[in-house]
Order: sequence, then C-alpha cells, then structure tokens
Amino acid sequence: MNEYEIAVLYHPDLEVDLTKAEDRVKKIVSDNDGTITATDNWGKRKLAYAIKGNEHAIYVFYTVDFPPTNVQKVESTLNITDEVIRFLITKPDLKAIAKAEAAKTEKAEQAARRGENHSDDKEDSEE
Repeated sequence: MNEYEIAVLYHPDLEVDLTKAEDRVKKIVSDNDGTITATDNWGKRKLAYAIKGNEHAIYVFYTVDFPPTNVQKVESTLNITDEVIRFLITKPDLKAIAKAEAAKTEKAEQAARRGENHSDDKEDSEE
C-alpha cells in the first residue's frame, strides 16, 4: 500500500449537500482496496480560470492508502463522475515533508532560545 494525496474539485452547486458526493469518492477509493486516512475540506474557492463553465469549486483534499496498481482505476472512475469537475492524484514526497517538519521544529527551538535570552537581558538591565 502506498500513500497518495487526491485533490478533488467538486461542482459549486454541491455546497449545500456535499456528503453524497464525498460518499461517492470514498466508495470509489474503498472499491479499489484503499482507505482514506485524512480529509481536508477547504470549502468553496474561486478558480484561477473557468472549468466546465464554473468560476468556483469546492476544494477537498484526501490522504489515501491504496495499491499502486489501482491508481489508474481510481483516475478513470473519477474522470466520469459528474460531481467532480477536476481532480489530481499525487504521491507525496515523504522525505521533503520530514525535512520541512525538522526545519520547522528547529526554527521554533531557536525562537524559544532567543526569547529566553531577551528575557535574561531585560532582568539584567532592571537591576
């Protein structure tokens, strides 16, 4: 099983009742031996350019685990799904993500150390 990220742009008219469309995508993934590990709904956003006559779309991102042999099957099924106006399946660069997390932690530690140094300086100047 490999980890993939699926970005799905849903039709903007589905904003009121998005659950049916999301259930359909979840069924497509589960039918192809996959499991959704995380979902991130960004809501309705303006598109950079019109897609199928739509100026807006509902952005939902899924983190999915499924076999690499089923990627093509998921793509072909999403391609003919009416609620989905655009989608993109990518494989995340786990090394780059880990490196970014490490850099973020190091930056936070440096900021905390600078904060401690500044508070020591203030105490010295007050005396």
